[in-house]
Amino acid sequence: MKLLVLALFVVGAYGCGQPTFPPVLSRVVGGQDVRPHSWPWQISLQYLAGDRWGHTCGGTLVSDQWVLTAAHCIGNRQYRVALGKNNLLEEENGSIYLGTSKIIVHEDWNSFFIRNDIALIKLESPVPFSDTIQPSCFPPKDYILPNHAPCYVTGWGRIYTGGPIADILQQALLPVVDHATCTLPDWWGSQVKETMVCAGGDGVVSGCNGDSGGPLNCQNSSGIWEVHGIVSFGSGLSCNMAKKPTVFTRVSAYSDWISAHMTSN
Repeated sequence: MKLLVLALFVVGAYGCGQPTFPPVLSRVVGGQDVRPHSWPWQISLQYLAGDRWGHTCGGTLVSDQWVLTAAHCIGNRQYRVALGKNNLLEEENGSIYLGTSKIIVHEDWNSFFIRNDIALIKLESPVPFSDTIQPSCFPPKDYILPNHAPCYVTGWGRIYTGGPIADILQQALLPVVDHATCTLPDWWGSQVKETMVCAGGDGVVSGCNGDSGGPLNCQNSSGIWEVHGIVSFGSGLSCNMAKKPTVFTRVSAYSDWISAHMTSN
């Protein structure tokens, strides 16, 4: 009985959406350095250029062998996934790098109209969960976030329009903008579909280049973090335009697609 209880404790020690080091949730406007390893499902998708690896996109660890990211992040390159990272320029205890065994881009991905911007990456081997590497939870199928829900975008994207990417993982509060508002003519109009979710749009803070593929993190009523969005697109003119919130692929709209591919592959 003692062995059974211990086994259950170890299995449940790293449940999804429950970071060992909870994030410091500031309502200060603008991005800020995160508490190290407070978003342990955040990954850096990196590609090989010559003999060096470079960050290209974010992503979300959703199981011990699967990462969720954006279809537009995937090209004809050799990729690896960096897990347990906080500062991309430093060697950090607990961080690991894994290659990919399979990359699945949505079969109806349309780069012209930016539709079905979602992809799954299978790691070359299962990753052991730890204080610094843990999965996020999925939201309920077809769940729609309420207007002004306080969610957070995280990533190593550019810290301002045209600027350098961040060395240290950043977080920013991005309140959800409901579909009715986001599709107004002076917002995103018909470009935003029901399979997307908008957040931000105050003209001060948003996702930016390099954040693509990363999560929109939202807490449920039990305090568990869920990945509700995948950074898809924003304004091409500026990272912080009023009435041009960051647009995310809505994860709850793709529950069946995600489940089918994770199960069959």
